[in-house]
Amino acid sequence: MSVIRCDNVCKAYQLGDRSVEALRGVSFTIDQPGFYGIMGQSGSGKSTLLHLLGVLDRPNSGEIEIDGHRVEALSDAEATRFRLRRIGMVFQQFNLIATLSARENIELPALLAGEERSWVTTRSSELLEQLGMADRATHRPEALSGGEQQRVAIARALVFSPPVILADEPTGNLDSASSERLWTLLEQVAGEHDTTVVMVTHEPAAAAHCRRVIVIRDGTVLGELDTEDLDASGVSTCYQELVGATLA
Repeated sequence: MSVIRCDNVCKAYQLGDRSVEALRGVSFTIDQPGFYGIMGQSGSGKSTLLHLLGVLDRPNSGEIEIDGHRVEALSDAEATRFRLRRIGMVFQQFNLIATLSARENIELPALLAGEERSWVTTRSSELLEQLGMADRATHRPEALSGGEQQRVAIARALVFSPPVILADEPTGNLDSASSERLWTLLEQVAGEHDTTVVMVTHEPAAAAHCRRVIVIRDGTVLGELDTEDLDASGVSTCYQELVGATLA
C-alpha cells in the first residue's frame, strides 16, 4: 500500500469566462515514510497539488489515495474528519492563535475533536519535549521567535501521529539559519515519527534535505530527483538539467 498515490490528477479554475489549468494529469507515488519535496517555480501548480493532497480542495478528475484511502470523493464532513486525524498541516504563516500559549495551540485541535483532557495534556507535553519547546510551553506566539512558532505548528500537526504531514513553504517567513534548523527538524520528524513529510518548496537548500523531490512545472510532473546525497548546489544543477531537458 502506498502512503500517497496520485493518478492523472487534473485541476482547473474558472476565472471569469476562461478556464485555467493548474494541474494537468499529475501522477506519482510515495511508497515509504520519509521526507519528500515538491519543487517548482511560482505558478507551477505545486501549492494547488498540496491543497489537493490535504483534502482542502478536490480535483476535477483523477484519483488521490492517502494512506490507503481514496480521498477525492469524500464528502465535506468526511474530508474534515480525515484531515483532522490523518493529515498534519504546516503553513508558512504559522497560523497560531495569538491569545493562546504554545501548549494551548498544540492542544486545541485534539480538544475540539473531543479527546480526553488527560491524554491531550500528556501528548502535548511529549511533543513540547521532543521539539525542544518544553521551556516555552506557556509563552504566547508574540513571545516566540519565528522558528519557535513554526516548531509549535509542527507539534500541533503531530498531535494525532498522522501518517502524512504537508508543509507549504514552511520557512518562507524565516531567516536562513532558522530555515536550515527547520528543514533539519522536518527531516528528523519524518524519521523519528515514522511519518511522511511532503514539503512544497522552490529552494534547492530545502530540497537537499529531502529523500526525493518531485519536480513540477506548468501543472505537470517533469520528473523526480534523488536528492538524498546532494547538497543545495547539486540539487540546483540537477533541477536545471531536468527543466532544460524538457524544454529542449
